[in-house]
Amino acid sequence: MKKFSVVIAGGGSTFTPGIVMMMLDNMDRFPMRELVLYDNDKERQAELGEALEILLKEQAPNLRFSYTTDPKEAFSDKDFCMAHIRVGKYDMREKDEKIPLRHGVIGQETCGPGGIAYGMRSITGMMEIIDHMETYSPDCWMLNYSNPAAIVAEACRVLRPDSKVLNICDMPVGTLRRMSQIIEKNPEDLEVRYFGLNHFGWWTSVKDKEGHEYIDQIREYVAENGYLTKVEVDKQHMDQSWQETHKKARDILAVNPHFLPNTYLKYYLYPDYEVAHSDPDYTRANEVMDGREKEVFTAARNIVKKGTAVEGGFHIDSHASFIVDLARAIAFNTHERMLMIVENNGAIANFPDDAMVEVPCIVGNDGPEPLTQGEIPAFEKALMFQQVTVEKLVVEAYIEGSYLKLWQALTLSKTIPSAKVAKDILDDLIEANKKYWPELH
Repeated sequence: MKKFSVVIAGGGSTFTPGIVMMMLDNMDRFPMRELVLYDNDKERQAELGEALEILLKEQAPNLRFSYTTDPKEAFSDKDFCMAHIRVGKYDMREKDEKIPLRHGVIGQETCGPGGIAYGMRSITGMMEIIDHMETYSPDCWMLNYSNPAAIVAEACRVLRPDSKVLNICDMPVGTLRRMSQIIEKNPEDLEVRYFGLNHFGWWTSVKDKEGHEYIDQIREYVAENGYLTKVEVDKQHMDQSWQETHKKARDILAVNPHFLPNTYLKYYLYPDYEVAHSDPDYTRANEVMDGREKEVFTAARNIVKKGTAVEGGFHIDSHASFIVDLARAIAFNTHERMLMIVENNGAIANFPDDAMVEVPCIVGNDGPEPLTQGEIPAFEKALMFQQVTVEKLVVEAYIEGSYLKLWQALTLSKTIPSAKVAKDILDDLIEANKKYWPELH
C-alpha cells in the first residue's frame, strides 16, 4: 500500500497533537511515510513539535517527522496538506468575541461580526498556504477545516477556483455522534441527508445501512433534551458553553420541527438570548485559553521535560477521523459519503448555483460529487440566502477593499439589529485588525 507525505498547516494549533495521534491510530488505513508541521509562529510550533518528535520516535519510529517555518521545506513532495490555521491566534479571537458584545451583539468565533472579522483575516492566510502548496507540490490536495469555513470556501471559489481544495467541517460529525448516542447506534453505520451552509443547516434524514429511518426518534429526544447525551461523545465539546449550546437545540427545533438543526443556528434565531447569557469579560476564547490551550502546552512541556510521551497527556482526537476518511477517499477512490462544503450547481434545486453549500457528497479521487437534495422550504431558503449573501459580500469587500460592502455584510447579518450598530462595530473591528485586514476605503 502506498505511503503518503502530509503537511499540517497550522502546526502550532492546540488541535495538532490530537490530530497527529488520531492519524497514528489510523496508520493501517492511511499509511504515512512523512509528516511535517508548518506554522509562521516558530516558537509556538516548536513547543508542540519537540514534544511530538519524542512521541513519534516512541510510537512510529519509521515515520519521518519535522517541523518548520520554511514553505519550501514544508510543502515540497507532499500528497496532502491538512489546514487548520488561526490567523491572529486566540488574542484576536478574544477581540472578535468581545468587541461585538460591547455593542449588544453576539460575540462568536464563526457567526456574526466575530466570524466576519475572522474571515477577513483568514482569507490572506489561506491564499498564502494554497499558493505554497501549488508552488512546491502542484498535485497535492488541501483538506481545509480552518474556520470560518463558509467565508474561506467562498474565497477559494472566487480567488482560487482551480485549486485542489476540499472544504469540510467537524461540526456535523460531532452532532451525528450525539445522534448515534441517542438511538444507540454506531455513527459509522448511519447515513444522513442534510442541506445548508457551513454552521447553518438542517438534517432531513438519519438512516442506518438497512434503510431504517431514525429522524422521528431523534427529533422527539431533541425536543426534550437538545443534543445533550448521557455519555459525552468527544472531549472537545465538553466545556460548559458547549453544553449550553447542545441544550439550546431544543429551542431551535421548536422554530422548525420538521428538520434537525445545526446547533449554530441558535446565534441567528436567538441572538438576544445569546447576548443576555454572555459574559462580556469572559467569553469562549477565555474558556479555551484557560482550558485546552493550557492543557495541551503543559502536556507538551512535560513530555519534553521527561523525555518520553508515555502517559504524556496528549489525547487522540477520535472524532476528527473524518480527516482520514477524506484523505482515503481521495487517495484510494473509496467513494466515501461525507458532508462537504461545495459549489451548489443544482444540489439544492431552488438555490443559487454559485453558493457554497454544505450537502452530502460522494468523494473519490476526482474530489466531491454532491448529491441532490431537491427543493428546500421557503423559511430555510430565505435564511440561507440572507446568510450566503453576507458571506459573498465579505469576500467582495476583501478583494475590493470596500468599506461599504463590509458595512453592508454586517448590516445584512441576522445577528445585528441595525445599520448604525453594524457601522459602530465595523469601525471598532477595523481598528483591532489593522495588522491583518486589507485597507478599506
